[in-house]
Amino acid sequence: MVGLILISHSAGLAAEVAALATCIAGERVRIAACGGTGDGRTGTSVDLIDQAVTQVDEGDGVVLIPDLGSSVLTARLLVEPGRVVLADVPFVEGAIAAAVAAAGGAPLATVLSAAEEARTQRKL
Repeated sequence: MVGLILISHSAGLAAEVAALATCIAGERVRIAACGGTGDGRTGTSVDLIDQAVTQVDEGDGVVLIPDLGSSVLTARLLVEPGRVVLADVPFVEGAIAAAVAAAGGAPLATVLSAAEEARTQRKL
């Protein structure tokens, strides 16, 4: 199953979006909330993200979903084409779409595509 890593400047935000995605997609999905720095400050940590990749990677690939700014730059450091990919998506909607696709057993490219489709979904 494809794993997901939610990367935010805020540990609380990452954890809540991960909880919501898990609630909607089911407990089977491998989702890591990766927010804040190693010492609890606001920001991002390449080391925490790298640990999370190891945690959720079951061999089918990992999708990194960053919130904004430097989390995108930090996530780019860990991209490995075909194994660890970066999603350019809205944080909440992209996470949910990716989680649902992953829960259905979709391959990495399909999970990434599902997350990316969230960018164009209108609410009204």
